[in-house]
Order: sequence, then C-alpha cells, then structure tokens
Amino acid sequence: MARFLVVPQWQGSPSARAMLLVDGASAIAGDLPRNATTVLDIPLEAGEALGTGVHRLSSLQRIRAMIAEAMTPDTVLVGGDCSVTVAALDTIDLDDVALVWFDAHPDLHTDETSPSGAFSGMALRAILGEGERQLALSPGLPAERVIVAGARVLDDAEEDPLSRLTQLSVDELDDAEALANAVERTGASRVWVHIDVDVLDPAEMAGVSTAAPFGATAAALSSAVRALRERVPLAGATIAGFAPRSPLDAVDDLGAILRLVAAVA
Repeated sequence: MARFLVVPQWQGSPSARAMLLVDGASAIAGDLPRNATTVLDIPLEAGEALGTGVHRLSSLQRIRAMIAEAMTPDTVLVGGDCSVTVAALDTIDLDDVALVWFDAHPDLHTDETSPSGAFSGMALRAILGEGERQLALSPGLPAERVIVAGARVLDDAEEDPLSRLTQLSVDELDDAEALANAVERTGASRVWVHIDVDVLDPAEMAGVSTAAPFGATAAALSSAVRALRERVPLAGATIAGFAPRSPLDAVDDLGAILRLVAAVA
C-alpha cells in the first residue's frame, strides 16, 4: 500500500488566497486511509526572505527538514503548494529517476526573474539545480529526464528553460500511451509524477489559485498515469495546488482529485 504524506504548506504560493491550500490539503487528507497517512503539522507563520529573492525562505527551509524526516519509500505527497516536490526529491536517489511535471504553469522562474518571489513558481527550476542555492537541488535533475505536461500559461523568462525540456500538450495527453513513451525515451527506470491540479480544465476543477482554460480532463490524465505505471515504476508522486474556496467547493472537486489519487497510488 502507498504511504501518504500530507504537507499543508502555503508559504511557497504567490496567491493572495494561499492559505486556502491548507484547507485543500486537509480536505484531501480526510478521504485518505488513516492508517497509511501522515499529516505534517506545518507552521502557519510566513517566515522571512533572509536577504534572498525568495519570500518566506525561513519557513520553506523548516518545512523541507520536516518533509525529509517524514519521507518513506513510494510516498504520495499531498500539498500544499507545488514546491513540496522539491523537498521530496531532495530525499531520494535521482540517478535513475525521470520527472513528469503536470502543471498549467511550468514553474521555471528563478529568484532573479520571478515577479512574485514565490518559490512555487521556481520549483521546477530548483529541481533542475538552478536558482537560489539554499533551495535548489544539488546536483539537479538533468533536463533530458524532465517532461512538462499540460503547461499553457508561461512568462517570457520561462520560455528558454522550457525549450530545453520535453513537452506534452493537453491534446497529446488524450493518447494514453504518449506519456509512457516520452518517459521511456529518457532511459529512466523510475519516475516521479507531480500533479498540480490546475493542469485540469476549470470545468472539472474549480478549487485552484489561478485557473487556466483549455486544460486536461481528469479521465485523460488518470489514463495517462495508469499507462505510465504499467511500463515504468513510480518513485513517488505529488498532488498539489488544491485551494477550494469553501467546504462545499471542496466536495465538488474531490471526485476528480480522488481519481488522480487512485491513479498514482
């Protein structure tokens, strides 16, 4: 059975409603098997930038240490904001691992290009080993083992780093085998699957900080992940970015989210 690690971190988010990520993580946790789930007691304080271009750096470092202590093999991480995946990947051997990054936004800023200073928008760049050295992986994951899927909203500063990565469009995800084919071409023997739920179309997922139209369906994404797992074992997975505006909204969205949980777990 998969183990679930729930990390209700909000400190990496740029949203004015970032605290809703805490509610989203808690809503998902309520539907997970209790005997296989650990919920971290994340501090609510914002923290300090500590002279860097990353807002709330001190809290992010503290939470990273908490994730490192709680991680176990084959963990499904539940956020919180997307940057929890950086902390999780820092705890495993990445020599044979590919990364699939499902997200409407590629999260490829650095502290020098980010308009917000929020670390979630720098998360994938940090995984590549670039950006603020206190948070970036060292060594970073090689670009040839990173696949960005469903990205459709990016800033000018993200275009060049994105061009170095394999990309799958929303339409390409309708072919259930396309993702598995792309991962196999990396030569990796394991894969980490990161899902920011804003990769889904707003018609299927309302509880996100910044909705982006023309997204994937939960059915297509789940089918792609299941087909991937039949060919490449998971090293772990993340489901992040759930920010429902009310308990009723959370209930409306949980069906799609639990479909994703079942696909990765």
